Order: sequence, then C-alpha cells, then structure tokens
Amino acid sequence: MKHTALEDLSWAAIDFESAGTAPGETDCPVQIGIVRVEGLFSETPRLFTSYIACNRPVRWSAARVHGITTDMLRDAPAYASLWPQIRDMLRGAVVLGHNPATEKRFLRSFPGHGFGPWVDTLALARQAAPDLPDHSLSCVCEALGITDTVTALVNDSTHARWHDALYDAAASLQLLRTLVSALSMHRTTLQDIAFAVSDS
Repeated sequence: MKHTALEDLSWAAIDFESAGTAPGETDCPVQIGIVRVEGLFSETPRLFTSYIACNRPVRWSAARVHGITTDMLRDAPAYASLWPQIRDMLRGAVVLGHNPATEKRFLRSFPGHGFGPWVDTLALARQAAPDLPDHSLSCVCEALGITDTVTALVNDSTHARWHDALYDAAASLQLLRTLVSALSMHRTTLQDIAFAVSDS
C-alpha cells in the first residue's frame, strides 16, 4: 500500500460527532459518517451514516455545534450493532480524517480492528496552504472554493451542513482530491506524504 499511487488506493473518509464531556465523564459518539471510494477519483462513492445511542444526554455545548439532541437519539442503534457496516466500509482502505484523533479513539471500542493506515487532511492542508489563518475543515474547504462540491458529493440536503458526520467525512475526501489535483500528486505514494500518515 505504501508504494501504490494515491489515485489508485481505496479511501474511506470518516467522521464522528460526540455527546461532549464534562469533568469525570467519558465522551461517547452520537453520529458516524463514512464515505468510501475504490480509487481516489471514483465517481461512485459509498455513503454510510447513522445516529448512535448514547447512555447519557448530549451536552448543550456539543448540541450547539452539531445540532444533535438527546431526543434525536431516542431510537438510534447501539454503537456495537454498527460494527458490521463500519468494518465493511473501512476494511482494506486508507482511512482519512481531518485531525482524526477522535475517530481513532472511538474506533478503539473495537479492539484489533486493524484499520489504517490513516491520512490526516489537517496536516496536508497546513503543508499545502500554510498562510491560511484557519485550517479547520470548513475554513479550508471554503478558502479552496470546494464547499459546493462537498454538498454535491453527499447529495442529501439532510446532511448538507458542517459538523454533520457524513458531510465532514465527504469534505475530508474532497479536500484530499483537491490537493492531489492542484499539486499534481496523482502518482505520489503514502511514503511521499509520511508527515500526514500514521498507523491505526
């Protein structure tokens, strides 16, 4: 995989939204979004998203960011029950996220999953556009003029907003596509961008 060109790899961009924390609490996921392509520029992405049941209320500070409330999770499936879909979407792909520490942490609920390697689009964006005042996912995408392309990739008005897990996953994928195209990195390998690559 390390020596395969970026455009020829399978990619799975992932994002979680969480319930938020207070001192002494452990955070839990409340939404997952995954966008998978077999080849970076494939025009037929597979999309997966779900709300996730949480054993405590969503904190107000978190709901203010992503818009997900405790009531919206009333009939949501348990996180463990989503394992077959998550495994199917991530297996055999390079996993992509924008500063994916939270995604890695939540996936540790499934020990020994073996997903990865991971590519961090935040690290790529900082390297490619160091002069941007803000490298958050939304600001980078808007600065590059690709927000409409992200919306088209999701193709579902329900999820067409920042901090929706599916939308943010799609944005990570579209950001990678844009950077690879703009910098003529199609035949670049993971080894060539080692600064943005990590293990599971």
